[in-house]
Amino acid sequence: MRYNKRNEEAASEIGLFYHIDKTSVLQEARIFNDSHINARKCRILLTKIIYLLYTSEQLSVKEATDLFFNVIKLFQSKDTSLRQLMYLVIKELSGVAEDVIMVTQSLIKDIQSKQETIYRANAIRALCLITDPSMIQGIERILKACIVDKIPSVSSAALVSSYRLFDIARDVVKRWSNEVQEAVNQKSLTGSSFTSAASAYFTGGGHSTQSQQAIISTSNIHQYHAISLLYLIRQHDRIAVAKLVQTFSGIRQSSSFFGSSHSSSVLKSSSAICMLIRFSRKLIEDDRGSTRRVYDLLEGFLRHKSDMVNLEAARAICDMPDISLKELKPAIIVLQLFLSSPKATLRFAAIRTLNKLSIEIPAAVSPCNLDIETLVTDQNRTIATFAITTLLKTGNEASVDRLMKQISGFMGDISDEFKVIVIDAVRSLCLKFPSKQFIILTFLSSVLREEGGYDFKKSVVEAIFDMVKHIPECTEAALSYLCEFIEDCEFTKLSVRVLYLLGQEGYKTATPTKYIRYIYNRVILDNSIIRAAAVSALAKFGVHCNDPSVKKSVCILLKRCINDVDDEVRDRATLYLVTIDQEDITKKYLANDVTYALPTLEHQLVDYINSHDNTKKFNLNCIPIISKTQEQDYYRAHKSLLSNHKLKEGGKPFTDSEKGTNIPSSAAELSYHNQHTLYAEKLSSIAEFASFGALFKSSKPIELTERETEYVVNCVKHIFAKHIIFQFNCINTLNDQLLENVHMRMQPEIEGLVQVAEIPADKLEYNVPNTIYVAFEQGNIEELANVPFTNTLQFEVKDCDSMTGEADPEGYEDEYQVENTEVMTSDYIRPMYIANFSEQFESLVDNEVVETFALDKQIAPNLEVACLSIIDLLGMQALEDSEHPKNNNLHTLLLSGMFLDGSKVLCRCRMTFNALTGVTFELAVRSEDVNVSQTVLLAIS
Repeated sequence: MRYNKRNEEAASEIGLFYHIDKTSVLQEARIFNDSHINARKCRILLTKIIYLLYTSEQLSVKEATDLFFNVIKLFQSKDTSLRQLMYLVIKELSGVAEDVIMVTQSLIKDIQSKQETIYRANAIRALCLITDPSMIQGIERILKACIVDKIPSVSSAALVSSYRLFDIARDVVKRWSNEVQEAVNQKSLTGSSFTSAASAYFTGGGHSTQSQQAIISTSNIHQYHAISLLYLIRQHDRIAVAKLVQTFSGIRQSSSFFGSSHSSSVLKSSSAICMLIRFSRKLIEDDRGSTRRVYDLLEGFLRHKSDMVNLEAARAICDMPDISLKELKPAIIVLQLFLSSPKATLRFAAIRTLNKLSIEIPAAVSPCNLDIETLVTDQNRTIATFAITTLLKTGNEASVDRLMKQISGFMGDISDEFKVIVIDAVRSLCLKFPSKQFIILTFLSSVLREEGGYDFKKSVVEAIFDMVKHIPECTEAALSYLCEFIEDCEFTKLSVRVLYLLGQEGYKTATPTKYIRYIYNRVILDNSIIRAAAVSALAKFGVHCNDPSVKKSVCILLKRCINDVDDEVRDRATLYLVTIDQEDITKKYLANDVTYALPTLEHQLVDYINSHDNTKKFNLNCIPIISKTQEQDYYRAHKSLLSNHKLKEGGKPFTDSEKGTNIPSSAAELSYHNQHTLYAEKLSSIAEFASFGALFKSSKPIELTERETEYVVNCVKHIFAKHIIFQFNCINTLNDQLLENVHMRMQPEIEGLVQVAEIPADKLEYNVPNTIYVAFEQGNIEELANVPFTNTLQFEVKDCDSMTGEADPEGYEDEYQVENTEVMTSDYIRPMYIANFSEQFESLVDNEVVETFALDKQIAPNLEVACLSIIDLLGMQALEDSEHPKNNNLHTLLLSGMFLDGSKVLCRCRMTFNALTGVTFELAVRSEDVNVSQTVLLAIS
């Protein structure tokens, strides 16, 4: 049978789907009522209906209902193609039409039909979509039978439909676990068992009936659907998931690595095995103790006959945490073989995996460099891009020149998305080999002149910024290239960024006046946003340059900006002219590197305005003071995390509430001040704590239990002027228990602390974080330093079903002892940045307290460890990069902070290191109050 005529007819009928009208289509639907159904016309009309529905043509409820009941009259037709289209239209209309359950019996009849086998899968999908949740139990027996059906398409349709039903009838679907397990174990139906209707459906079109039956008989896709549904049912039970992986991971081992293939004892579908590998990776996330067993399983799958399984197993091994080079080697060997595959998809998958691995473990990928170099000239530019970027991360300094030439050759042939990847790799290469700064900077400047979008241009500019920051020798050349770039830059944001850098670095160069010309050009030629940024950059030269002629020139240029048409430009020019002329203001506000933590400042100002209390002045002492460099690093880290962070679901402890206020687990990378703001917002929203005032400081989370225990608890201490709030973040790791009315009983070992509030957790469900708060009112601070608290978790336990989560109505009281917490002197000191340590330290000489201490070499094997220990004990901020000693024997650590009463505290720690005795140091503490100095000194002793 040939399809030539049908293809000609199809080509002539394409125009039928242009300019179709809803009204005319609904009128044509009357043909479904004819006693003699014209299959060809009905197929075309059904196609028009589907076209309307998929092009967002809205049908009213009445129109959809009338159309639905017209369409279901096609059940009497025996035309296969027509019936397939009918099922599709029924599914699409079921969400709008009313009384769709009227077709349930017809669908059930098709499902149970033994003659019309080809209809069964479509009928199952349609039935599960239109069935009301309350009626699912009525078709449960039918669906369970379909799940274990011998025909793969029928079994797959029932399994996939179960996915849809899981959200609305979770308990019902969970009862099908045995049937789903049987569906995984059963083999596909052989070709001889297919009905004549199925054979007729596949006859013609270049394949014989026998060949089509052979194709279907080898399909095991139902195993993929079944094992995925099994995981969905058991996903909240870690032990059940582990058993699932163990059950379906039968391995035939061999003595040599490539001696024989690896295969599952049950699973024949490569897709199902890949899914099993992903479940194995999830096991590692939930339980690090299973890493060794999972690794053995994944290593066995590297010998599977399917390329897809090999790649999935290799990728899983490369993603395993804390994996050694020896353990990575089998996966690297497999990926290396795929690099020379004739299939572009395999080459792409292999090089992409190696590229990702090279970011963290470049040494593991280095043995593949020869094979990777052959991909640099690959016809697929995507593969070539990944090859180049991988070589950039793993290559040595001698290969940089050659690689840069190869990159320049094909940069114009790839999309901006891959250009960004290349630029990121070049940036890391530059920081790795600073001596190659000239050739890399030349390359970056050349691509900056090429056509490209904002993201591409931004990545190049940021790469040059990093070179200026980490390689000072290239500053002047980099600034010159950036000056040329903004002469013809179409992106306002990038121009502003470059002008900011020119203002920060330009005045430090040997010839700062040459940059002033480029900056002033922007005042003349560009829009108001860029002009305002240029005025600020010009002011930097006037403030920081010691040459009077430069300052005079800057003032002349700023005076010209006073007549600008934009008020922002005029205001900035006026402000800077005033401040430049007054040295005291310049020193305090422009030349100083000190600023406030803006998120905290904004939060406190909003609270102050909302309080409507004009009798009390705004207290700046409650705002953390930081350096402008810290501020820049904070915003850079914050932006990066917001763009890349994805919450992980499924039970990793403390992912959301570890920091207490829905902070992501990666929030440790953010600054202390951002956490301070988040805590303050959370605590101020709780009525019991609203009267405590401004939050002074919050500690880092302190683990009170091991992560492997049944109840995982950590504590965060929040310090206020007269109160302490203990925040306990709790997780119940037992899936057969529900804890209710959870309290934390705290007992201080000295008098003077009075518990004033407690907010218990109403319940602790399995793997769901919850929080307990306990607040104390504190008396004399000097007497409360180093106060331990005993902690006991008290709760009511209710046993529950590990599968359904249903708890017993009756419970019993129980308690759980956790580690003690201690209020330290460092809890009353907040890190604070100051710009001129020596000057301020000398001004506090009258309130100095000095003492000499020693640290054993086992505690502090070197000066850097000693510095970190002292910083942690005092809770202060290291200044002038003094936390990193430059000398192994002598060092001076400079610290600053603010005490709870608002007093400034400065420390100078002179340290010596002896290989035999350890670290000896003299600690000099000065503050605005001698009592505070003595209190801080006691933190060490």
